[in-house]
Amino acid sequence: MKFALIGAAGYVAPRHMKAIKEFGHDLVAALDPFDSVGILDSHFPDCKFFTKTERFDRFLTKNKVDYISICSPNYLHEFHCKMALRLGANVICEKPLVLCDWNIPQLIELEKETGKRIYNILQLRLHQSLIDLKKSLEKGKYYKVSLKYITPRGHWYHQSWKGKVKQSGGIETNIGIHFFDMLLWLFGKYSSHSIINRSDNKVQGKLYLENADIDWFLSIDRNDLPEKDLNFFRSISVEGTEIRFDNIIADFHIKSYEEILSGRGFTIEDVSPAIELITALRE
Repeated sequence: MKFALIGAAGYVAPRHMKAIKEFGHDLVAALDPFDSVGILDSHFPDCKFFTKTERFDRFLTKNKVDYISICSPNYLHEFHCKMALRLGANVICEKPLVLCDWNIPQLIELEKETGKRIYNILQLRLHQSLIDLKKSLEKGKYYKVSLKYITPRGHWYHQSWKGKVKQSGGIETNIGIHFFDMLLWLFGKYSSHSIINRSDNKVQGKLYLENADIDWFLSIDRNDLPEKDLNFFRSISVEGTEIRFDNIIADFHIKSYEEILSGRGFTIEDVSPAIELITALRE
């Protein structure tokens, strides 16, 4: 199959390139306004590269692809998903699908019009420790849960689009979307929430779901790491039993692609509850 990729100079793009190559497919076109994309040579040296959206669009209008992978900044995901669908391609979109829940109905309608689908990267749902946890949960039981997600970022973070709430959605969206999706997947529908503390580097809150009362803490401040030699700390405790899920690595993108290409990918319907939740948290 033929792929194109938007956001080729981004941090996560090489993981998508590796996954496309892993399954023997071809990346024929890539787009990014920045030209620091030498990584393409390691995976797809014959890939056409564009810095202008209109030229990328024109090329794909004449040279159809099966999938377009989207690794662009968060605030551009909606636009790029729509462009990809109109180009007749299925979509593989990085988190978050969109910044606000009111953007979702248009994407669903465009899926219907084009007959193509949007798939989402939700790698925590593929983490075996969390799959095992989900299987162990008793139906109808209400759980006490604590979640800590500390993933340090340097001073560059707030100078980039990631540090701008209107472009990234804030750290609850840019960093936290994965664990909020995971919590909804594990413990059911959203009921209510409260924010205890919020700053540029961290957020602490309470979340009440159908089957759980959750204390959560999200931080990009290295000083919050429980041990100085750690690079990150990701932990969930259910009724006092802790599960660490630190190994969120590139191989989860390969697994995500395997699921998508096998027809088992996570759809708009799967990701919508998390988008609704982060919209509520931001408001």
